[in-house]
Amino acid sequence: MIIVMKAGSTEEQIQEVVSLVRKLGYQVHLSTGVERTIIGVIGHKDKSPIQSFASLEAVESVIPILKPFKLSSFEMKGERSLIDVDGVTFGGEQIALIAGPCSVESRDQIVRIAHQVKQAGAHILRGGAYKPRTSPYSFQGLEEEGLKFLREAKEETGLRIVTEIVAIGDMDLLVEYADMIQIGARNCQNFALLKAVGQSKKPVLFKRGMSTTVKEFLQAADYILSEGNPNVILCERGIRTFEDSTRNTLDLSAVALLRNWSHLPVVVDPSHATGVRELVMPMARAAMAAGADGLIIEVHDRPEEAYSDGPQSLRPDEFKECLREVSGIAAAVGRRL
Repeated sequence: MIIVMKAGSTEEQIQEVVSLVRKLGYQVHLSTGVERTIIGVIGHKDKSPIQSFASLEAVESVIPILKPFKLSSFEMKGERSLIDVDGVTFGGEQIALIAGPCSVESRDQIVRIAHQVKQAGAHILRGGAYKPRTSPYSFQGLEEEGLKFLREAKEETGLRIVTEIVAIGDMDLLVEYADMIQIGARNCQNFALLKAVGQSKKPVLFKRGMSTTVKEFLQAADYILSEGNPNVILCERGIRTFEDSTRNTLDLSAVALLRNWSHLPVVVDPSHATGVRELVMPMARAAMAAGADGLIIEVHDRPEEAYSDGPQSLRPDEFKECLREVSGIAAAVGRRL
């Protein structure tokens, strides 16, 4: 349920409605737009007296949200969210660009690649310090040492940092080192972890699970939002289908659907979606045409030596060419790199 306040409502009138809603035992989520304020009402009561709030002088309307997801729904805010990651905006006219290797392998490796992707046009450096791998025998990451190397790369290049969290116990370290915390596909419905990240208030790059429907994805996003963290960026990274020619199947229809159903920014990961280096560029172009607000692309200058995901990593010159091609598509849909 959302309560739409009339344009020009005073802060006193808004707080009066908020107070009444809380007295009834509901949670309140405020969204202040340019012209009006929307009060999100979240609760589990069967017989709701909230509809009667429409008679209040400062209330324009009371609208039920029938979708299974609430806080992430477009109706809850009524306008698109702009998420700020230490000066990099997701959801605006400019396309946000995230790039870097799958794993932090050494200080020299991550700093070297950071300079390369920065020179090509990236805004945020990605690199896994903690790696959830299918096989227990695969490289699991450098952990805190990897986070320190990421910080050094940031200090040298000015790039913001995004890296993945795997366990709640690592939260304090991630909050200290990262500008944005990534929830990977395998943890999309790890609800305890989602709540913990929601309590951190750090911007979250939230990847869709490999077998998660769009509705389930947005319901999972609500777990983060319900803890008071509004800084969620959705990421389509491919889903598991019967097709075995690619690592996953990039669901471009989900990009358009998410932008229709939700106010949250949407980025696309064509690297994990395809798992094939030659397919990353065309899928990045397609993502722009579908309305993506950003891209996250794996880049490694020595992919044949990469500890993980070498076959899907672009070389720095290929990444630069990818951005050149994507730039033209972005301009055609009213965006820019």
